[in-house]
Amino acid sequence: MKKDLRIIYMGTPEFAVPSLELLNKNGWNVVAVITAPDKPKGRGQKMIPSPVKESAVKLNIPVLQPTNLKSPEFLKELAGFKADIQVVVAFRMLPEAVWNMPPRGTFNLHASLLPNYRGAAPINWAIINGEKETGVTTFFLKHEIDTGSIIFQEKEAILEDDNIGTLYEKLMKKGSLLVLKTIEAVAEGDITPLPQDESLAKHHAPKIYKETCQIDWEKSAFDIHNLVRGLSPYPAAWTILNEKNCKIFKTKINKESLPNLNPGAFKTDGKSQLTFKCGEDAIDILELQIEGKKRMAIDDFLRGNKFD
Repeated sequence: MKKDLRIIYMGTPEFAVPSLELLNKNGWNVVAVITAPDKPKGRGQKMIPSPVKESAVKLNIPVLQPTNLKSPEFLKELAGFKADIQVVVAFRMLPEAVWNMPPRGTFNLHASLLPNYRGAAPINWAIINGEKETGVTTFFLKHEIDTGSIIFQEKEAILEDDNIGTLYEKLMKKGSLLVLKTIEAVAEGDITPLPQDESLAKHHAPKIYKETCQIDWEKSAFDIHNLVRGLSPYPAAWTILNEKNCKIFKTKINKESLPNLNPGAFKTDGKSQLTFKCGEDAIDILELQIEGKKRMAIDDFLRGNKFD
């Protein structure tokens, strides 16, 4: 049965690697992998393959890297693999000619409990918005992005000390198990996809830009703390400190009122405490990285940087 079901796998970043490797480990017939073209990186602009391509090469799976998903040449090559189903994990938007090609459809893994947090950055925004729970969803693709019928969902608690790094890892692993469960159910004909309930689509998850990451000190310490968590370790929340760009990686809410300071102003003991006034309450900076320097704990930073 496993060899009879021909699977095309589409993905690019690290998040998509465990799902591919788990399908392969469990004997499923991934006949080809579609991923992004190699990109130049570093001073030498060396061409670097995507994490998914590196994994596929190790697994001896044919790799396609189209620049145009609508080109007749690519569509002909894709059709030549005679896939029964396509699996998409962290890939780009697909044209209908691609997602509608296999007879059993194309399903996607999304890192939220759809329909909530549709969009490019669901893990970030769940933390930024202070959610206590998120999860992963598999669903069939259709025209509107992230709106197709849901196959399976699994919940994941967001802990107080979670940041984008830790939650990403947990959802990456949970997602791979859900992809495997979905393929097994599809092969058995044991699925009942359900339309998404639009009343549950309370938040969107747009792409994260540099301006998204800038700290607005007029906001509450609670909101700023969650922004830092939702962007740490990458791309990181930032502010201007001593006229330099400063990334903030770890904070703690401080209930001190600091009545003599305006939002964005700070106080420090010069040893182990750097506290910013917020629109409500204050926030202690625990880890940061000033422009041109390495990431540091606050006591190491204050040891080498003196403030009036």
